[in-house]
Amino acid sequence: MLDTNMASAALLRRPPPMHQRLAAVPSAQVCVSVITEAELRFGLARRPEAIRLARDVEDFLLRVDILPWNSAAATRYGALRATLEAMGRTLAALDTLIAAHALAEDAILVTHDRAFARVPGLTVEDWLAA
Repeated sequence: MLDTNMASAALLRRPPPMHQRLAAVPSAQVCVSVITEAELRFGLARRPEAIRLARDVEDFLLRVDILPWNSAAATRYGALRATLEAMGRTLAALDTLIAAHALAEDAILVTHDRAFARVPGLTVEDWLAA
C-alpha cells in the first residue's frame, strides 16, 4: 500500500530508484487507500490550473487498486488510535486512517514518513531511503 508521499513520488517518476522499485513489483500487488486517493484529489483541487498533473493523477489511479474504507479498517482505526493515545504517541489524523487501513489489509505500507514507525504491528518500507 503506497502512502500519499510514495504515490506522489510515483506520479513524478522520481527519484529513479523508487520508480525502478515500483516497476519491479507486480501491479496487482500495488494499492492505495481511498484515503490516499482523497489526499491526491485534494491536492488537485488546490491547483485547478494543473491540467497535466490532473491527467497524471487520473492515470495513476486507474492503474492501482484503490482499497475502500470498510468496517475492518474502522475497527483497526479505533483500536489503533486508542493504543497510540495510551502510549502517548500521535499521528496526523489521515495518517492514522491510512495506518489502520494497511493493518486491516495486512499490507506493507510503503512510505517516506518516519512517523509510521510508531505504529505497533505495522510493516513499513521506505523506497526512497538510500
